[in-house]
Amino acid sequence: MADTADQKKSTRRRRVRLAPPPAWWPLPAAALLGLAVGGAYGVLKAPEYAATSYVVAVPNETTEPATALGFAQAYARIATSSSTLAYAQPRAGIGVQQLRTQVRAETSPESPMIAITGTSKSASGAADIANAVADALSLSSNQAAKNTGVQLLLFSQAVAPSDPASASAPLSGAVGLCAGGLLGGLWMLARPARRRTREEAAEAVVPVVAGEFASLPAQGDHSETKEKESVR
Repeated sequence: MADTADQKKSTRRRRVRLAPPPAWWPLPAAALLGLAVGGAYGVLKAPEYAATSYVVAVPNETTEPATALGFAQAYARIATSSSTLAYAQPRAGIGVQQLRTQVRAETSPESPMIAITGTSKSASGAADIANAVADALSLSSNQAAKNTGVQLLLFSQAVAPSDPASASAPLSGAVGLCAGGLLGGLWMLARPARRRTREEAAEAVVPVVAGEFASLPAQGDHSETKEKESVR
């Protein structure tokens, strides 16, 4: 009797251990995995700072304002050229190739103002990059101001930011949580389709097998055929 009770307990334990997980388990698992990955990315990645300097295109007395707007668009395109970055390199303190990856220029079609943004791992470095490129662009463009009738003037210098522009660890974790939950939900939606495909394939195989068995002669018919042949 004791052995029977122990066997029943062990059988119950095995049944509990071998119980399949709930169908919705991929959703929380993927969400927690995304939260961990996003939080780790936000903690391990170095913060990145961004600072912006502004220059404005000013027309002279004989130039129309629309011309200044067009030159602002053109100067924004050459703000990251090799010639402009060569001027800015001594003040920025980094190479031209690296400087090109850490600066961008933007302008609006409605305003003759150019926004030059520098990025760096330090706040002061980001401000230095933006100011260096803004000064270099103003110097290089003003050399042709007599011919173009448009002069670039420094409107606002970049200041070292107090907060990083990159995402913080909580924000990265939240993004990872949402992304993980989305992937888990998509996986749950795709899994029943696979099950239906397998069931349809199994249903398609069963009639074929049944037809093969139906085409075979019965055992009794086969024995009767042999008896008739022996009598003959």
